[in-house]
Amino acid sequence: MYFIEAGRHLAFGYPDQPPLTPLIARAMDLLAPGSLLVLRLPAALAGVCSIVSAGLIAREAGGSRRAQAIASCCCAAAAITIAASHLLTTTALDLGFTAVVMWLLVRLLRMRDERLWVAVGVVLGVGLLDKLLVGILVAAVIAMLAAAGPRRVLASRWALLGAAFALLGALPYLVWQIAHGLPQLEVAHNQALSGEEGGRAGFIPFQLFLVGPLLVPVWLPGLIGLLRAPRLRAYRCFGLAYLALAAAMLAASGKAYYLAGFYPLLLGFGAISTDAWLTRGGRARPALLVIAVALTAAPSALLGLWLLPERSLGGSIVLKLNSPSGETVGWPRFTDTIASVYRALPLDARSRTAIFTSNYGEAGAVDLYGPPRGLPQAYSGHNGFAQWGPPPNRYTSVIAVGLERAEVLHSFTGCRLRARIDDGVGVDNQEQGAPVWFCAGERAPWSKLWHGLIHYN
Repeated sequence: MYFIEAGRHLAFGYPDQPPLTPLIARAMDLLAPGSLLVLRLPAALAGVCSIVSAGLIAREAGGSRRAQAIASCCCAAAAITIAASHLLTTTALDLGFTAVVMWLLVRLLRMRDERLWVAVGVVLGVGLLDKLLVGILVAAVIAMLAAAGPRRVLASRWALLGAAFALLGALPYLVWQIAHGLPQLEVAHNQALSGEEGGRAGFIPFQLFLVGPLLVPVWLPGLIGLLRAPRLRAYRCFGLAYLALAAAMLAASGKAYYLAGFYPLLLGFGAISTDAWLTRGGRARPALLVIAVALTAAPSALLGLWLLPERSLGGSIVLKLNSPSGETVGWPRFTDTIASVYRALPLDARSRTAIFTSNYGEAGAVDLYGPPRGLPQAYSGHNGFAQWGPPPNRYTSVIAVGLERAEVLHSFTGCRLRARIDDGVGVDNQEQGAPVWFCAGERAPWSKLWHGLIHYN
């Protein structure tokens, strides 16, 4: 909902992401308003890119057709692939772009065809319009390529041309960030403090679950081979980059999934070792691999595709392990609650009452579901919505959603609790039980209050 609304405020950037995902979200919503299938289709296609790229990497590394199939099947069953490909987010598209760039780099190093730098630069440039993470991963690979070789491929006018295309893709967002005081830095800082995905303590264990514990024996030999095998000497930069980024992100409290872009590549190289293991064994080994893939895909689908009905989600293991699943529940009812508070106001009071929410999800819900219910647009100080406010000063009263009492009284006067959000199915998400206040006045005009209401996280 946030991306759809961001697409209605097209810009070269937002506090928390470049412009591509909001642009795609807006386009999908215009193409088929309200269709989850169409909205999520680009994410699914990005997942397909990751799956196919894993197989292509195995082929570039000399793998047989069976090795290519192993790489693609393992990537398709991976928890991160299934979960990310189910939602249109910057992460979903980023994983697709990263996988394609990694395949192009492997192909470039195998063929020594320096013209492929142009393709690398173009795909990277488009990927940087979605998320800067792909640039960080590729920069690490190129830095390790410069350190460990083969360096000759870097000394080329094609490499410079590729770098120019990549910079062209990154430039709009970088310019926007600089012009707006680099809010992305504050977003990143607050993410590091949040301790999501277990923080530093959970960073390494979480890597085992990005693909799935049963498939670690597929990708881990790929990493070891990249670091040690003489025949893979030309590709050592990938293994070194993975280790270097793991250390850097662990030190900086980066999110564990930030390394996810490497796993199609590691599965591609690891599938060759797995193929050799199958060849050396008897009939039982292929069956073991099939079982491992199936036992990885089944829980990945349960957690990532959110197969449980809404009424079964509350208190389930799915909600405990994948809290974002709860954030897809109850939004029409959420908006109905706000609409009931709004309609209870006298007609003259409605025209001067703003709706202000604690986060962009709540504001996005009001903007998406509110118009048929007679609600005006919502305002929020959270991330992109901070750029689209404040409300005009003619709004002298407010319906404040999701704010605690102390927060409300800090900025507004005459506040009364009018309702609490209830999704009706007992799912304990961020909105469940959230207060809905009506405040008759504000302590200063919105234009003066606004700076104190902005938060980037």
